[in-house]
Amino acid sequence: MVAVKQASKKAAKKSANERSPWIARAAGAAVIIFLTALAYYPALQGKFVWDDDSWTTSISWLVRDLNGLKLMWTTTSLQQYYPLTGTTFWIDYHLWGFWTLPYHVESIVLHMGSALLFWALLRRLKVPGAWLAGAIFALHPVMVESVAWITERKNVLSMVLYLSALLAYGRFVSFWSEEEKLSPKRWVSYGLASGLFLAALLAKTTAFSFPAVILLICWWKRGRIRWRQDVVPTLPLFVVAIGFCAWTGWLEKNHVGAKGPEWAISFPQRCLIAGRVFWFYIGKLLWPANLSFVYIRWHPNPYSWRQWLFPISALGVLLALWLARRRIGRGPIAAAFFYLGTLFPSLGFMNAYFMRYSFVCDHWAYLSSLSLIASAAVLMTHLAAHFRSRASLYGMSAVLLPILAILTWEQCGIYKDLETLWRDTLTKNPTTWLALNNLGIVLRNENRLPEAIQLYDESLRYDPNYAETHNNLGVALKAEGKTQEAIEQYLIAIRIKPDYADAYDNYGNALRAQGKLSDAVAQIEQSLRLEPDWAEAHYDLGIALTQQGKIEEADDQYRQALDLDPDYFEARCNFAINLMQLGNFSAAVEQYNEAVRIRPNSSAAHNDLAVALSHMGRLREAISQWELAVRIKPNYADAAHSLAWLLATLAPEDGGDPAQAVALAEHACDLTGYQRPDYVDTLAAAYASAGRFDDAIVTAQKAIDLARSAGDSQFAGEIQSRLDLYRNGEPARQFVARGPQNQ
Repeated sequence: MVAVKQASKKAAKKSANERSPWIARAAGAAVIIFLTALAYYPALQGKFVWDDDSWTTSISWLVRDLNGLKLMWTTTSLQQYYPLTGTTFWIDYHLWGFWTLPYHVESIVLHMGSALLFWALLRRLKVPGAWLAGAIFALHPVMVESVAWITERKNVLSMVLYLSALLAYGRFVSFWSEEEKLSPKRWVSYGLASGLFLAALLAKTTAFSFPAVILLICWWKRGRIRWRQDVVPTLPLFVVAIGFCAWTGWLEKNHVGAKGPEWAISFPQRCLIAGRVFWFYIGKLLWPANLSFVYIRWHPNPYSWRQWLFPISALGVLLALWLARRRIGRGPIAAAFFYLGTLFPSLGFMNAYFMRYSFVCDHWAYLSSLSLIASAAVLMTHLAAHFRSRASLYGMSAVLLPILAILTWEQCGIYKDLETLWRDTLTKNPTTWLALNNLGIVLRNENRLPEAIQLYDESLRYDPNYAETHNNLGVALKAEGKTQEAIEQYLIAIRIKPDYADAYDNYGNALRAQGKLSDAVAQIEQSLRLEPDWAEAHYDLGIALTQQGKIEEADDQYRQALDLDPDYFEARCNFAINLMQLGNFSAAVEQYNEAVRIRPNSSAAHNDLAVALSHMGRLREAISQWELAVRIKPNYADAAHSLAWLLATLAPEDGGDPAQAVALAEHACDLTGYQRPDYVDTLAAAYASAGRFDDAIVTAQKAIDLARSAGDSQFAGEIQSRLDLYRNGEPARQFVARGPQNQ
């Protein structure tokens, strides 16, 4: 009996021991998830910021239907060829449109997933301090740019797939330990790992390092790389990686635009940049102070011996770690190789568009930081072991992790909105001309033109050759009515950047404002030669052609604009007005119906839809649309007047309402000071419809006087005919449709 009890106790103890690691892991995962959610809470309030529109609002024509999804995968319609990332944004749009909260939630969840996968990978690799490394990665403020910036969904998505691929490949090659037996089904793991790697590349090409990292882990764990077991299976992966790198490099230069004088950097200068980049991210990971959305762009000078200290010292560290590998182990040099290899595309030897503004940015270190963070966790664990105090490790973690979480919380706040982002950048780097220019755009959109112009001028002091700032300054000057000065800025922008489609379009619009319609058309057409699929330029050309009286040609431009962007509200409204001028009221109604679908709170669109409906004799529908227009904008005099006229001139059985007509007409006249003869005429008709003929006679006579004073004798004659009816005690029951009031 005693033996049975002892056996039972041993079994229970063994079962408890088997369960405890899982309980500990679950608790560890819960802590990482909780702390990450807490630290990134401010990011949930963030709106779309710089470049987010390239993956959301500016590609509404791509995300709206299956054809757009097909284009993401088969063409270079996206900013970069990352179709898997584009697909996630496509799904987001169909789930919640452009509501930013779910976008942020997804990025944070993906980041949590990366931290947990990083922990799991290090644990399988038997790296000391694996959980601490995962927690540091989750909470480090350098990662905020990848998580809180919606456009960097590609970074966090690729990371999850990258780490998952490494875990799957580990089951295939078993680099966990030499003694572990390979499963007969290991080729399933190889297929899974390959698929995850390809998906990671399709999310972002920074995953290219995967096959090299596999071999690096094999060497680190075993001290050798076997040709048949290790190298041969990676060869197809290398082919895919090299192909994607070449494709992305070509797109970055020829599609995104990373070429020109700003990228004319000599090889010695690139070596200096690489050395400084190497140390820059190490410094920010060790001491994450003054993290900025845009850092100052360095000026590499090969004749400065001090600048050569960066690459020389970097090479010296690598050499020292290599020579010391037998004494301190292969881990440190393997971590250094991982850091350097994954960071290679960002070292400056390859052109990236953002190099126009800075040679470094936080999100470029998202993947590369893993080895440095793991090394820090190992060092902390070894220090605790040296002092034979596990409590010291807990103590260091208890101090470090909350500090990182607080810094991350603060860093998330800068992504609240565009103005906050650019002001924070300027606080840290006041001479950042990009931030000055972009903050100017924000203020210009808020009609704070003098402030915007001041920022543009300051931006040009630091970089007078930035064509975009000259163009933006031109837009602000034109908005202030300084059209000729605006034209001068557009011409400077075009001289600096001859293929600048936006500047040609703005130049054309400025010429149109001066009445130089032929020249305006020529400039806008030039912008379309440069960017044929630009909806706004087609719309602008449509306006210019309309002003030339070329209505049918203008309509063709509006159609092209709407083919490219079916939700282009202004194009639909102007197209509808042209259709009405051509007498095609049914087609105009279709366009206005789409316009009010796009912007249901546009009082002008509801008003014009009512006008088109009234011309078709669909008067009750017209009444409903005018009522909506007045409800949305109570002081909308045109809509109130038009509705009053219809309610006054229709018989009650046909939808007329004399009392409402009087109230609306009086309101319209109050808004215009009783100085509009047509409004006063409508008030007279409303009085007559309500049986107030004495008021109608006096008011009609006032309308006649106003019309004669304005020199409109024909309209005065029309009012006179209605005045005769009022004198005979008859209301004006005929209905005359009055034209569209907007656009």
